[in-house]
Amino acid sequence: MEKASHLSVIVDLSPTQWYLSAQATNPYPLPIETFLSHLLAFLNAHIASKHENTLAVFGAFPGKSVMLYSSTETSTLVDDAPPLDANSYPPFKTVDTTMLQQITHELEALGHMEEEPPCALVGALTKALCYINRITHPSTSATSVAEDPAILSEPHILILSVSPDLSSSYIPVMNSIFSAQKLKVTIDVCKIYGPDTVFLQQAAHLTNGSYIYLERRDALLQYLIMSFLSPPSIRKVLAAPTQDKIDFRAACFCHKNIVDIGFVCSVCLSIFCQPVPVCSTCRTKFPLKTLQRLSVARPIPPLANSRNTPPLTSINNGAQRFIPRPANGGMNS
Repeated sequence: MEKASHLSVIVDLSPTQWYLSAQATNPYPLPIETFLSHLLAFLNAHIASKHENTLAVFGAFPGKSVMLYSSTETSTLVDDAPPLDANSYPPFKTVDTTMLQQITHELEALGHMEEEPPCALVGALTKALCYINRITHPSTSATSVAEDPAILSEPHILILSVSPDLSSSYIPVMNSIFSAQKLKVTIDVCKIYGPDTVFLQQAAHLTNGSYIYLERRDALLQYLIMSFLSPPSIRKVLAAPTQDKIDFRAACFCHKNIVDIGFVCSVCLSIFCQPVPVCSTCRTKFPLKTLQRLSVARPIPPLANSRNTPPLTSINNGAQRFIPRPANGGMNS
């Protein structure tokens, strides 16, 4: 670990999902109090790994995202500085106190809601990428280092998710993935509760990260330390966990539904669940004969519970053809 490592953690703090996670009917119930204790221990382990390591934590709440902690902006996040304690390491004390204060304050500010809005996971991911871009590429006037500023830190993002996929967030998530690839940021995902998330699986795969669905939620800390504590450069010599199957389904631009079979515009690559005469994104018009031929040749959708890989479709210069999906579940371009 010659270079310093930066870790940005995105915590899904949906009250409804954490209430469901703590139910005694679950095989391994995990209340939010236990989750936070495991998370704080993991964050302290990252700080203790190397003195130069940096840390930022972002909370994804219903309808908004908030920075909970930053190792470079702590003074702006804490109302009162934590009292000195001779029996505790000051950085650990700062992280624990700041995190608990911020989470408690934001949850109390939510109040009583008749209907909980979707969790702002994409907003938290966007803020994490902007923060990483700022600390890894400082302005030339603020530094006199002749070296490339991109090598000053080795950034990676860890997403702790308990909420299901939100189909309307497909485009923002994909844009975030492209930004992470440009910044060379690894995105790891730990799915703690709920069904597998299609979009986060793609985010981890496309950025060379790890996606883990917890089978034993009472062993959360062990999963975090063994799988996500090491920086990306160290993982080259470790047996990092990988995904056996990756779901590459996309969300259509017309109804925001996750589709198995899609029709792709040849101009802007927008995805639709059925043939459309005019692309709603780029306003390209397609020939009527082509639309009629596609409607007739459209395959019968597979059963909802089928795990077979259906064919995908693509449009090439106004003529659409059906392309079989590869065995590994990848998408053809």
